This record gives sequence, C-alpha cells and structure tokens, in this order.
Amino acid sequence: MRILKFFILFIAATSLFSCIPNKDLIYLQDYGNKPDGITINEFDAKPYRVQVNDILSINIKALDQKLVEMFDAFSQQGQIPSPQTVYFSGYNVNQHGNIRIPVLGEINVLGFTIDEVRVTIEKRLTDEYFTAEARIFVTVKIAGFNYTINGEIGKPGSQVLFQEKVTILEAIANSGDINLTGNRKEVQILRKQPHGFEMYSLDLTDGNIINSPNFYIQPNDYIIVKPLRQKSWGTGTTGVQTIGTIITALSLVTTTILLIRN
Repeated sequence: MRILKFFILFIAATSLFSCIPNKDLIYLQDYGNKPDGITINEFDAKPYRVQVNDILSINIKALDQKLVEMFDAFSQQGQIPSPQTVYFSGYNVNQHGNIRIPVLGEINVLGFTIDEVRVTIEKRLTDEYFTAEARIFVTVKIAGFNYTINGEIGKPGSQVLFQEKVTILEAIANSGDINLTGNRKEVQILRKQPHGFEMYSLDLTDGNIINSPNFYIQPNDYIIVKPLRQKSWGTGTTGVQTIGTIITALSLVTTTILLIRN
C-alpha cells in the first residue's frame, strides 16, 4: 500500500512539474482585457539604416519617362517588376557601403536611412543631369525583408518577406510558429550594428511587448527560440504524454524486478 501511494504521489508531482502550463503558450496575455476605448499608439521605431549586403530597390520616374529609362532595367526589358525580380536585380550594397547606379556611378549609402538615400539620389539627378522641370521622382525600398530564425520553430532558416515593416510575431508566424516546447518568454534577437552585435530578449507572453522598440524587427536580424526545460526532461509536454511516459517507465522497472526475483 505504501509503495502504491508513493507511485501515485510521484506521478502527480512529476506531472505537475513536467507539463507545460497554458500561460507559457499564450501570446500577448492581458492585452485583450483592456477597457473599451483605450488605444495603443504604434511604436515609432528608429528608422533602419542601410548595411553592407543589403539590396535596394530604386525606381526613378520623370515627367517624360524616356529621360530616365537608362536608370530602370525593367523599362528596357518591358518587364513588370515583381518582388522576387526586384530582389535579385536590385542594387547591392558592397563591402565599402556603395551602390552602383547607371550614369551616376557609385553612391555611398552605408548608415543612411532609406529616406536619406532617396534624397541623395534625387539631388544628384537634379543637380547633374536634369532640371526641376523634369519632375524627378525617386522611390527607394529594401528589396526583400530578410531574417533568420532558429531553435524551437516550425520552419527554421532564412526567410524573406516583401514588406517594409515586420513584427516579431509576423516573423514567427511566417516561420511556422513556435513549437510547443519553445520558450515564448525568452525569444532572443541578435542584431548587427555598425559598432558590433547586440542581443535583445523579448517576452512574447507579455501584452506590453507591443510597446517595445524591438517589437518590430530589422532586416538581417537573427532570431533564437530557446527550448523549455520540459523538452530536456523528456517526460512529455502534456499531462497525457507525461503519465504515459511514467507508466511505461514504471512497467519496465516492475518487469525487471520480477524477472530478477524469479
């Protein structure tokens, strides 16, 4: 009888500590419980600054489009640029931080914001080749938002999204979501800065995370999803799995003892 009670207590204790609590699996907890009428302003993240190996999509228009055809590879080929085509045919930032544009030659863009790159190109074109009457209009974008995610994630590896801003939740959803054994309370972001690498940690179960400056990731971020302790214990992630594992182990031990006694 004592052995039976011990086994019951052991199973209950193991199940309690090895199962993953529901509160560790829910994103943005308490965010939906705010009173009606309260709005949260979108965080004004710092503008992204161009880095080496970035690919820029640059489009130049004018009142007479024939004047700027030399700057647009797609107009010469009669193509309608798709996001994928722009990604492979854009302007690559080389190791010196320069891009090469027809006629204009090399332009340094390292550390510039996207808007600063646009202003620089417009000024060069207006000052050196066109007049104000040409109505030069330049748009500059990052040709594909690239990030890498690894760890307890459904689809690890490098991913590309064709949009200007990406939240950490969008990046995770695009990668197949965090596995059941992933630690949503300590998702790490490794970010390359001009002075070196910086590491940030995010608790995705906290509703206030949307106000964090790192809620919006940056191109080339490396995201790491750590495993929960329950994975290393190997007893299961749900109550049913845990009890099944324990029963199997106890059955094996009991069988071994009986064989030894006989």
